[in-house]
Amino acid sequence: MSAPERALARVDLGAVERNCAHLRSLLAEGAELCAVVKANGYGHGDVWCARAALRGGATWLAVATAAEALELRRHGIAARILVQGALTHAEERMALEAGADVVAWREGFVRGLAERAAANGAPARVHVKLDTGMGRLGTTDPAEARAVADLIAADARLELAGLMTHFATADELGDEHFALQLERFHAWVDETRAAHPGAIAHAANSAATFRDRGAHFDLVRCGIAIYGLDPFQRDPSERGLEPALSLESYVAAIKRFEPGQSAGYGRTWSASEPTDVGVVPIGYGDGFRRALSGDADVLVRGRRRPLRGTVSMDNLTIDLGSGGDVEEGDRAVLIGAQGGERILCEEVARRSETINYEVTCALTARVRRAHVEP
Repeated sequence: MSAPERALARVDLGAVERNCAHLRSLLAEGAELCAVVKANGYGHGDVWCARAALRGGATWLAVATAAEALELRRHGIAARILVQGALTHAEERMALEAGADVVAWREGFVRGLAERAAANGAPARVHVKLDTGMGRLGTTDPAEARAVADLIAADARLELAGLMTHFATADELGDEHFALQLERFHAWVDETRAAHPGAIAHAANSAATFRDRGAHFDLVRCGIAIYGLDPFQRDPSERGLEPALSLESYVAAIKRFEPGQSAGYGRTWSASEPTDVGVVPIGYGDGFRRALSGDADVLVRGRRRPLRGTVSMDNLTIDLGSGGDVEEGDRAVLIGAQGGERILCEEVARRSETINYEVTCALTARVRRAHVEP
């Protein structure tokens, strides 16, 4: 095995591929899988994960920004790409240059887009967004959304490619808002497709894909699940998912502590009895949150070692006990498996009072990504 590194995220591309194949197997007949690779593939690596997702059966990719779409194109990815976010004029041009689909909900935007598409020399593919209850982008007025769809369909410089919405509470099992959003979207899609039957409909994120086949329509947009993370913040294996990312460092130093000696800023922890303390050179400068101070475990030699004291920018300290079974240079796993133990991203999220999405997205550029091909 290679020498340990200061901060390394291993990304199992085979897991991404298998997760996509699993998600495909769950879809309603005729529905396709769109893999969401925005925010650098939720911290996993957008280009690498996009290719793995396509091998696993995804037929679309989705991003949030035009620059993200252009980055995929620059790496030779030819699949259909949907840019889901709001666009400035400069970003519109970038999205058109990338040959990406874009989202609209206002007539003024559509008219300007048509002019830019004419200058680009190819029709712009547009998805109309109805805000059924998310309260962010999109119009809440079904009539306005229908008018935008009509305007797009009537303009030869544009193509009405899709009708879409986004769920606010799909990951909150048992809530009533999800069903209300689905009902509103169904009604609008049925009315709009009576006039424009060629437009596809899509609404489901990862949570909705698992929750209700009635939300699958023609396409589902799965993000968190393709990386093997659970949209409901539980154990991903319960839904047949494999975590793709592990985060590791190493034990850079071991110090013998006597009772009363403290570790880290603020002296928030001090030894109550003689013990060994390991210094692991990774911290919040790498995206391992300071909120985990005194409330996390790190795996060393297959055993959980409690994090002691405050997480700093570049280091954290762990209690190794007095067994003397750890040596400097030993691997330290912060997310992932070692021996018979594992630390899920969902556990790290829970203990830092956030969600798994933020844990992987927060990993900074100081953490080297090692992409492992199947």
